[in-house]
Amino acid sequence: MTYSLITLSHNKLECTRRCLTALITETLCDAPWEMIVVDNGSTDGSKDWCDTELKQLGAARNIPVTVLHNQGNIGCSLARNQAIAVAKGKYLLFADNDITPRTRNWLPAMRQLLDSDPLIGMVGPKMIYPWQPHPIQCAGVGISARGHVCFLGRGEPRDAPAFNQQREVQCLISACLIIPAALIRQHGGFDEAFHPVQFEDFDLCYRLRAAGYTAIYTPAVEMYHFESVTTQGTPTVRNQAVVIRNGLLFQQRWKHMFVNEAGPAEEECRWREIPSVPFSSIGELPLV
Repeated sequence: MTYSLITLSHNKLECTRRCLTALITETLCDAPWEMIVVDNGSTDGSKDWCDTELKQLGAARNIPVTVLHNQGNIGCSLARNQAIAVAKGKYLLFADNDITPRTRNWLPAMRQLLDSDPLIGMVGPKMIYPWQPHPIQCAGVGISARGHVCFLGRGEPRDAPAFNQQREVQCLISACLIIPAALIRQHGGFDEAFHPVQFEDFDLCYRLRAAGYTAIYTPAVEMYHFESVTTQGTPTVRNQAVVIRNGLLFQQRWKHMFVNEAGPAEEECRWREIPSVPFSSIGELPLV
């Protein structure tokens, strides 16, 4: 097996159905791949849909689908680590269940970049919003000298020249992130101290960077990101207390690195609110 695509599910069936269906049917790949879904105690039919229709969809395209079940929402890090333990692929692709491809050959394109240099440890694409004119959601992540997070390019035009250049970045988001399986197993998966979510991906990026690997952003691959659809309305995630707690842990752990890096200015780290479009109103999305 060449690729293992790992994603999580916790309710939000409408989004899960649309996005996982697109990942299977709209992905052009150069080698065998599998999908591993960890369902964190869904109660809205997501579990049954993954067990039946998603598996059938994968089987029709020779893509094995494995569904792991938890009784409740055990959080992002632990659930992803469960999938890592059973993944058969040489490359692990972490994908949230609220993304769909714009670039159909996204998997091999990201893998080829990863393989182009042995010191590249992780690659992430340009994430764009699924509504016109498809502004940038994230073009890599910067960390300021005080440890504050900046989603580079957030809200900027999709074709903005500053974000249409491949470059090394401080961090990448795990909404879509490829890492060699051997590397993540050597240096550890997602730290479960960052429970239930938030900063676990940045911690992993810094751990790999501390070991001498680089994080590369590529605009050659574009993925639609519905952004937080799967966590909105979930009381155990995305709350301010979790953000503050996990942010402080990240800052304490990695201050010795980011304080000496040429990260973004503090004013660039102010969160830019982007007017959203209701999920149900988003129609067919262009593919390339």
